[in-house]
Amino acid sequence: MQQATESFDYVIVGGGTAGCVLANRLTASGQYTVLMLEAGKAARSLWVEIPAGFSKLLTNPAFNWRFETEPEEATGNRVISVPRGKGLGGSTLINGMIYVRGQPQDYDGWAQRGCTGWSFDDVLPYFRKLEDYDGPASSTRARGGPLPVSEVAERPAIAEAFISAAESAGYDRNRDYNGENQDGFGYYQVNQRRGRRVSAAAAYLQPALSRSNLSVRTGMHVTRITLEGGRATGVVAQASGETRTFRARREVILTAGAAQTPQLMELSGLGDPNVLQPLGIEVAHALPGVGANYIDHFCTRMNWRVKLPVTLNEQTRGLKLGLAVTRYFATRSGILTLGTGLVHGFVRTRPGLEGPDVQYFFIHASYANAAERKLDRLPGMTIGVTQLRPESRGTIHSKSPDPFAAPAIRPNFLATEEDRRAIVEGMKIARKIVDEAPLERFRGGELTPGAECRTDAEWLDFARRDGQTIYHICGTCRMGTDELAVTDPSLKVHGIDGLRIADASIMPTMVSGNTQAAVFMIAEKAADLILHEARQR
Repeated sequence: MQQATESFDYVIVGGGTAGCVLANRLTASGQYTVLMLEAGKAARSLWVEIPAGFSKLLTNPAFNWRFETEPEEATGNRVISVPRGKGLGGSTLINGMIYVRGQPQDYDGWAQRGCTGWSFDDVLPYFRKLEDYDGPASSTRARGGPLPVSEVAERPAIAEAFISAAESAGYDRNRDYNGENQDGFGYYQVNQRRGRRVSAAAAYLQPALSRSNLSVRTGMHVTRITLEGGRATGVVAQASGETRTFRARREVILTAGAAQTPQLMELSGLGDPNVLQPLGIEVAHALPGVGANYIDHFCTRMNWRVKLPVTLNEQTRGLKLGLAVTRYFATRSGILTLGTGLVHGFVRTRPGLEGPDVQYFFIHASYANAAERKLDRLPGMTIGVTQLRPESRGTIHSKSPDPFAAPAIRPNFLATEEDRRAIVEGMKIARKIVDEAPLERFRGGELTPGAECRTDAEWLDFARRDGQTIYHICGTCRMGTDELAVTDPSLKVHGIDGLRIADASIMPTMVSGNTQAAVFMIAEKAADLILHEARQR
């Protein structure tokens, strides 16, 4: 059943991280009407607010699209889970809340590739604008923004021992890796306020919901962009068996994320003809870069047994769990405030690098299945090891003209020699740190890959068998000025008027760390670009 078309100045497709930022910023003046469409629902779950609740949501289809990779030989023909947030707030509902800007040279590299206006000096004001940092103010950090950024509050002795072990191995302690330099070890910064997760919906969308010029529709699965004479005029969506058309007087803005933005582009006839034609999709405008340049962080997880009962494995069972729950609801403190990372580490695996090329995630917990995060029964600890700037490139393309079918995700992990070298060296350094004296009273035997893993070939084999994505997908509609770029530096889609993309898919290269901070920044800058242009009309 087709209902009457509604019209708005701007139509935002996707109610995730970037969509929530844009919904707030574009409606603040009251001048423009904005519609935001989200396929999921409002996030009404206690597990969303409790930081440790992320493990309950990673396999929940109400909050997670539950995408998977295609089997690839380089990773043992395994199917690897690719969680993507579903609902208002997107992946900020289910992620580990870790806040990492990356390194200045990441953004300077974007500018050097032709993305004028995206150098670190250009984007730093947006990082400052969005954050409410509870650490010392400086020229690079700021307070008063909508998104709280605070250090992990828990300080277990085993975490301090790990940082001391890193210092013993020759690395610095660094409280603020988002400050002057990234190198070193310390506690992660997270998006929390008083022990509760703060999603993009909580930080940006909720304060704007009372505005009469903002409409938010949930349960709306956008199936295609409507095009007229080389211009995007709106979108078609399905909800509860009904088809709805929404018209955009000014722009359609895609914020569906690096998996679904390229899929929606292709379903609308915007993409590589070699991909679209075999699916029976008519090519409206050839854009060969759509769905290409897929980048992600590949992570291995090294586990050790711990000799003392001081880990989350045993603290989240029985009476101890009951006491932890009581403490959390009484004081908003304790182990339930923890997400996926406790202690950070950023290191350089070889001389001559301008900045760190490997990131660590230390947590006093261990688990066999990364997708489910079911903790072991005996005490354990884990170090996640990831290469910061992978060279490997994959693809995300539509499998079918059916808009409800999941896209084909092919990461192409470990495709280059540098990627293989960096992950192997990163794991060797992690073992060296754990072997240092400060961890002696905690350290039990190495579980994975195990002490028998010694040669580079054995390390690499472990990475191929064990490694997972850490859900930092980006780059699939990258900005630039060359023939494979999908958007220009103002985030407008090449060759199509009235269509802009403002999510992780526009990143030309990977940032050096977790990607959510960069997505918040991209959306803040996109809002300024859109509003500036609107004022010129």
